[in-house]
Amino acid sequence: MATRLSSEQEQRVWDAAARATKFFMGTADVQKALAKLVASLEEQAIPYAIVGAMALNELGYERVTTDVDVLLTRDGLAKFKAAYLGKGYVEKFAGSKGVRDVENNVNIDVLVAGDYPGDGKPKPVVFPDPAVAAIKGKRLALLPVERLIELKLASGMSAPHRIKDIADVMELVRHAKLPRQVGDRLDASVRPKFFELWDAAQTEDDE
Repeated sequence: MATRLSSEQEQRVWDAAARATKFFMGTADVQKALAKLVASLEEQAIPYAIVGAMALNELGYERVTTDVDVLLTRDGLAKFKAAYLGKGYVEKFAGSKGVRDVENNVNIDVLVAGDYPGDGKPKPVVFPDPAVAAIKGKRLALLPVERLIELKLASGMSAPHRIKDIADVMELVRHAKLPRQVGDRLDASVRPKFFELWDAAQTEDDE
């Protein structure tokens, strides 16, 4: 049984800490990629909403991430690719929805309006059209917190490998101090799960 960390194991710990520090200082590659993506989409007047971990950070739950998730329509995705493939972005693989920001070495994962979250099978919750659903601020466009919660719950409830989406909702409840009444504005298919998580989130860990 090993009694000492290898130099490689130890270095990985310090490297991870350095990456987290850059993220929370707002200077990480993923944040540069986010700013570049938003500027590119707005330059082409493509409706979008930032979702995923970057949206959670904006809404009050701060956690490190290494990629950017964005919601587009199929037409918006086609327009983005026509404008920018080979000009700072490449497809992750031939014909993929997602792209890679080659300048910042960051994956851009694209969710498409009309598709279903999680297992991809039909369900009451669907990825909305960002032209209708997104709310814009000074820096970017996001989904309302209720819509983001619906998507994450529908994803985690239907796909076991997406269970982190359920944990994200609980942490968002805790960190953003969301009121229980948020659940009243969710789709009925995910509402009981939200109330279950909200109730659980009120229990504090013993120090």
